[in-house]
Amino acid sequence: MPALCVALVAGEASGDILGSGLMRALKARHPEIRFIGVGGPLMEAEGLTSYFPMERLAVMGLVEVLGRLPELLKRRKLLIQTLIGEKPDVFIGIDAPDFTLNIELKLRQAGIKTVHYVSPSVWAWRQKRVLKIREGCDLMLTLLPFEAKFYEEKGVPVRFVGHPLADTIPLEADRAGARASLGLGDGPLVALMPGSRGGEVGRLGELFLDTAKRLQALVPGVRFVSPCASPARRAQLEQMLQGRELPLTLLDGQSHQALAACDAVPTSPMVT
Repeated sequence: MPALCVALVAGEASGDILGSGLMRALKARHPEIRFIGVGGPLMEAEGLTSYFPMERLAVMGLVEVLGRLPELLKRRKLLIQTLIGEKPDVFIGIDAPDFTLNIELKLRQAGIKTVHYVSPSVWAWRQKRVLKIREGCDLMLTLLPFEAKFYEEKGVPVRFVGHPLADTIPLEADRAGARASLGLGDGPLVALMPGSRGGEVGRLGELFLDTAKRLQALVPGVRFVSPCASPARRAQLEQMLQGRELPLTLLDGQSHQALAACDAVPTSPMVT
């Protein structure tokens, strides 16, 4: 019997985290499983063959989307063609609905089972999107229980699976333990989280660092820590830090430890 083949597409760091966890769970049940599609470093570490860097899908805001629209449309078209040719046993679109829902529709029309993991906020706005979801999605996996009820009422097959962070982040943070694991001592500590996308950090990074400089003048002994979503984001911040005298520690990932260790967290609106 041939090994199970699962295609997945994630468009940003949060999807990469969710996708890698899903892949680990699938491998526990099907050790010979094969993964293809698009994902980040975490999904690749779990065995995904990524057709192109996930970074190419990580866009934010109307201006950036319009500037990259021809590339995004071309990549989506080629990806649909490739996946139809590969004929995976199932396709799983992870969040990024503006990119993945159309893929799901085309693949389902080609006879490939489709799953969408992480519901878009159709219950809050643009509710007509549920019609496209119903047409293109064999199963919706939701993170929140009320989302499942919404889809049931709309006739979309759905399963509430919960959010993986509920199992990984304790209700009561061990601040002292988190600081010790990061090599940070006592005193005021602020985590800076300007985002995971390149455009996001490019727009907000300088503002975050300027704000940190003002806090340094107002709060004696304050220090800062910034968990970087990828080596590229770390390089961006390192370049912005040149010429600045800030007590800022850059971390490779470790966002949960940073959150547990700090006293305050300025974030990008897109950080969850």
